Amino acid sequence: MWSGNVESIHIAPTAKAPMRAIDQVQALPGIGLEGDRYAKQQGTFFKPLPDFELTLIEAEALEALNREYDVALSPSESRRNVITRGVALNHLVGKEFKIGEVKIRGIRLCEPCSHLEALTGRPLIKGLRHRGGLRAQILTEGAIRIGQTIRE
Repeated sequence: MWSGNVESIHIAPTAKAPMRAIDQVQALPGIGLEGDRYAKQQGTFFKPLPDFELTLIEAEALEALNREYDVALSPSESRRNVITRGVALNHLVGKEFKIGEVKIRGIRLCEPCSHLEALTGRPLIKGLRHRGGLRAQILTEGAIRIGQTIRE
């Protein structure tokens, strides 16, 4: 059995707005994270589909981007909602897991794109390919907090 943790949480009120770090957020099934652009149906790529409810990325992927490609990208600049540590997110596609008591389903990889490169002004597609994060569906309502355990 594996487990990891929530290292940080980020939301933005509208598309292209800077992400802001918060200590906790309410996860709402079928909607997204309270206060986030996608929950408000204002995200750049919004579609009323489950894989637009929550995005996660490994802190280790951001560290590798800096180490291997000399591209520094802060957690908020990644434009992902939850930064994890100790979790192999790619292995969670098609699987259910929990963040604290909130049940989540991994839907698909969240590959980096030219929009993210344009917003950050950094060449990051190559360095984040296949480790740009996970798009996920929120299955049960509840609070997601920094430090919570992520587990099967």
